[in-house]
Amino acid sequence: MDCFIFLPFLLGIPLLWPCLKATENPKTEKVKQPEGSHLRVKRGWVWNQFFVPEEMNTTNHLIGRIRSDLDNGNNSFQYRLLGVGAGSIFDIDPKTGDIYAKQKLDREERSLYTLRAQVTDTTVGKNVETESEFVIRVLDINDNEPKFLHGPYEAVVPEMSPEGTFVIQVTASDADDPATGNNARLLYSLLQGQAYFSVEPTTGIIRISSKMDRELQEEYWIIIQAKDMIGQHGALSGTASVLIKLSDINDNKPIFKDSFYRLTVSESAPMGTTIGRITAYDNDIGENAEMEYFIEGDDSQTFDIITNNETQEGIVILKKEVDFEQQNHYGIRAKVRNCHVEKELMEYHEETSSTYIRVQVEDVDEPPVFLLPYYVFEIFEENPHGSFIGTVSAVDPDQRKSPIRYSITGSKVFSVHGNGTIINTDHLDRETSAWYNLSVTAIERDNAQQFSSVPVYVQVLNINDNAPEFSQYYETYVCENADYGQTIQTISAVDRDEFVEEHHFYFNLSVEDTSNSSFIIIDNQDNTAVVLTTRTGFSLQEEPVFYIPILIADNGIPPLTSTNTLTVYVCDCDDKGNAQICSNKELSFSMGFGIEVIVAILICVTVIFGFIFLILALKQRRKQTLFPEKSEDFRANIFRYDDEGGGEEDTEAFDIVELRNSTIMRERKVRKTASLEIRSLYRQSLQVGPDSAVFRKFILEKLEEANTDPCAPPFDSLQTYAFEGTGSSAGSLSSLGSVVTEQDENFDYLSDLGPRFKRLAYMFGSAVQSNK
Repeated sequence: MDCFIFLPFLLGIPLLWPCLKATENPKTEKVKQPEGSHLRVKRGWVWNQFFVPEEMNTTNHLIGRIRSDLDNGNNSFQYRLLGVGAGSIFDIDPKTGDIYAKQKLDREERSLYTLRAQVTDTTVGKNVETESEFVIRVLDINDNEPKFLHGPYEAVVPEMSPEGTFVIQVTASDADDPATGNNARLLYSLLQGQAYFSVEPTTGIIRISSKMDRELQEEYWIIIQAKDMIGQHGALSGTASVLIKLSDINDNKPIFKDSFYRLTVSESAPMGTTIGRITAYDNDIGENAEMEYFIEGDDSQTFDIITNNETQEGIVILKKEVDFEQQNHYGIRAKVRNCHVEKELMEYHEETSSTYIRVQVEDVDEPPVFLLPYYVFEIFEENPHGSFIGTVSAVDPDQRKSPIRYSITGSKVFSVHGNGTIINTDHLDRETSAWYNLSVTAIERDNAQQFSSVPVYVQVLNINDNAPEFSQYYETYVCENADYGQTIQTISAVDRDEFVEEHHFYFNLSVEDTSNSSFIIIDNQDNTAVVLTTRTGFSLQEEPVFYIPILIADNGIPPLTSTNTLTVYVCDCDDKGNAQICSNKELSFSMGFGIEVIVAILICVTVIFGFIFLILALKQRRKQTLFPEKSEDFRANIFRYDDEGGGEEDTEAFDIVELRNSTIMRERKVRKTASLEIRSLYRQSLQVGPDSAVFRKFILEKLEEANTDPCAPPFDSLQTYAFEGTGSSAGSLSSLGSVVTEQDENFDYLSDLGPRFKRLAYMFGSAVQSNK
């Protein structure tokens, strides 16, 4: 037959299995499996398995035997093992086919080995059987104790929890085969902590068995045990420790340490001053111990209590100032309660703890106190010195009632008597100062360190002591061809006095001018008036200026009046009434002087810029090479011109060699500025003498300046001479000349120059006459 015979030996008892013939189509042919055997179809072959207990102490333990049905016992067949563990863990007797275990086997390391068997005929050297697989299974024994893989354990449960409250579930594991008997079936039990906790035997769930108070004991250590084999005899066990902490609940109310507190406060203490601290304690922790303090029964609302959130102390503070003379002690009752209380725990907090606080007020020497926070007095201006203004009063708030003296600092206008009466010591003028801000100090005579001040405001009342006047300076003119009733000016007035009602002014011509006047005034009844002409035509030559005295009255009690003069200039006007020539000499002179000044400034600016451009041109020319051909020896003469018009007579010849070897040292001379030069020219233009002599002197001075100028170029240059000249019969028309002569000028000669100068002669002649 073409098959193996597997003879397993379990626990030393050999079992003979019948030979199973292989079939070529195992899917269609059923094979009967002997009782007690484990068979499965693989690769078309039916194979067997062997069992060996783990941890066998004997070596070369016989596991089973394989034998071919072709083996007739002539020792020509040889058996071999192939696969993982063959030769190292398992061995086979090549003659008999007996399989041995060479070492201990541990199921927890490996529970199954798959091997292959071969049989060879040594006479022919060929396999007589096809390879056949078989399995060696390691049988489990209870050699592993239960282990808690996640210990030690820790759990938190609220204090005062009812019985049966879940705490934690612990789990142990056993490495033995759970399918083999009860080797891995565990039971849990408590070795420590049975008084407060219990454990479910099969699940390892720990529960509370009685209520616990955190304030008595906060932590509990329990020991739990796990046994395999359902706790039977010979079972193995393992233990683990569990730390159970009780979390706090708010089941305790805060209580004051002391039932009575005695505190003191000075009557000079400001609001917000800390008077003292009170303390309550709470057995709870964390948020459950947070408390707040409050006052009950303080009708005066003098004190308050705030809570220090870090120390949980109550800080008693002063809510408003106290006065020893009014009340020297206070009694208040303080209470305390938790900030966070759950509804189900309100039964623990129904009655709050309280304490009594007695606050004693300490007397201090206080400064004087004025009867009013400030004083306002009134006095009319122009009152004589020493006039009564008002009285301030201060008292000593202490019981001894020290006398008070008064003083005013920083004021020379007022003084105060010993009884607090204020008088003026100087003239009072509302227009100078309408209000005075004073500070009166009250000082205790027995203790000068105790003083206080009060503001005093003195208002100076108005009296009608200022007459009205023009609101501005008026420059009024009237044309020669003015018509009758023509308005030439609108005037208004101002008054420095202050009236309860609005100011009202009245305008009229003065008495001395009403009989003979070329003008009249019409009051507009709105604090303005207009000046009108009362005739037709005016003469600039006969009456160039009119002076109109105007009377202005106010509505004061009594009313005050003033006379103001309005100056009216007669002007030569065009057809449209625009003034061309007026007799206002000052105006004309200022305008003429302004034009001359502008012309002089323009001349100065032109001279300065011309001088600057000249210097820049000379510097640029100096940079250029005077002798471009260096190799050429110049034998020509160099001519120097000292002035512009000297010609050949003023030349001086120098030998080129002498010029190269000599150095001309010139004395530095301060250059004249443009403004100084213009003034010099002006002074020269006023010199008296023949023109030739004056001009010659001027030229010689300019030549001397050019010769001594260290910046003058060594070649021909253009010298500019500004000379105004003399000899005009009219002289200089410049306004500058008018200030250097004291002689009266006659401008009648201007009339001979034509009709255009006639008016000019009349204007200047009239101005001279008016000045005289």
